[in-house]
Amino acid sequence: QVQLVESGGGLVQAGDSLRLSCAASGRTESTYATGWFRQAPGKEREFVAAINWSGGTTYYADSVKGRFTISRDNSKNTVYLQMNSLKPEDTAVYYCAAKVAKSTVTYYVTEGAYDYWGQGTQVTVSS
Repeated sequence: QVQLVESGGGLVQAGDSLRLSCAASGRTESTYATGWFRQAPGKEREFVAAINWSGGTTYYADSVKGRFTISRDNSKNTVYLQMNSLKPEDTAVYYCAAKVAKSTVTYYVTEGAYDYWGQGTQVTVSS
């Protein structure tokens, strides 16, 4: 089992930046691919970004490409989501998710692929 805890959310103005963290505990010795998803009020949860275990491969939703950066520090069992140039439409609860990967280079972009989820952290961007 792996437990994930997100932090770093908050209320910011449009154009500001935030960095979300996702700290993993438990059985972290396996190779985990990690992703970030978000859910806005009244909408379904959507993919934001994904990263493989080694950190060498990342993938982004078109809506955040060029503004968000996913990264990881395996020595700290933590994955980050740096969010720049935030827009009101980025307002959502952000969730991190993890899955034991088939290899260190594998990443996943579908919600159903992930086994473990955090509780979420609220990001609110005012105009």
